[in-house]
Amino acid sequence: MHGNRHRIARHASSLSRYRRKRNFQRSPEPKPDSRTRPTRSGKHHKHLAFVVQKHRASHLHYDFRLELDGILKSWAVPKGPSLDPRQKRLAMRVEDHPLAYRNFEGSIPKGNYGAGEVIVWDRGTYRCAEASGEEAVRRQLRKGVLKIVLRGHKLKGGFALVRLGTPRRWLLIKSNDGYATLRDVTRDDRSVKTHRRLPDEAPSRRQRKRLRP
Repeated sequence: MHGNRHRIARHASSLSRYRRKRNFQRSPEPKPDSRTRPTRSGKHHKHLAFVVQKHRASHLHYDFRLELDGILKSWAVPKGPSLDPRQKRLAMRVEDHPLAYRNFEGSIPKGNYGAGEVIVWDRGTYRCAEASGEEAVRRQLRKGVLKIVLRGHKLKGGFALVRLGTPRRWLLIKSNDGYATLRDVTRDDRSVKTHRRLPDEAPSRRQRKRLRP
């Protein structure tokens, strides 16, 4: 019981920055409920959720999120993920997000933090590459080298998150495995949830005519 209370308190505290930055009366983003205990948590849960959201705010970027302890640990990846192990993509650690955010897709109105369009670019499950359970993920995050295996629609196989000199700066690197390729996976620009593109990326009627055989 005490363990549950500690988990709930830690869960609420980790989402405090997320709450402070948002006005939930003006933004459709999910509002965390501090009374709700974290779900899907536990050392025996091998496959946790991951999501990558493509977000056109002041600048286009991809938000890479991993479920841990009932919340989403989050990184902003300006150039998006790469399937080429030689490409080390900068990933900036940002505030934790509620688990419900993994399904969020839509428009954040002007005047709000992160105003712009969001699509669910990829999603699936992940596990720690070297050991099972959430404790292994926690331990590797603390050490600054997290090796994971993704099972998504677009991202599959091994990836590593490697912390640089400061807590916020990380690198997202594809492992050299059977899923590694030189193909630019970001060219696949549709949502895996709704199959739509970001509004300004949809081809115009004139472009569609030119694309017809």
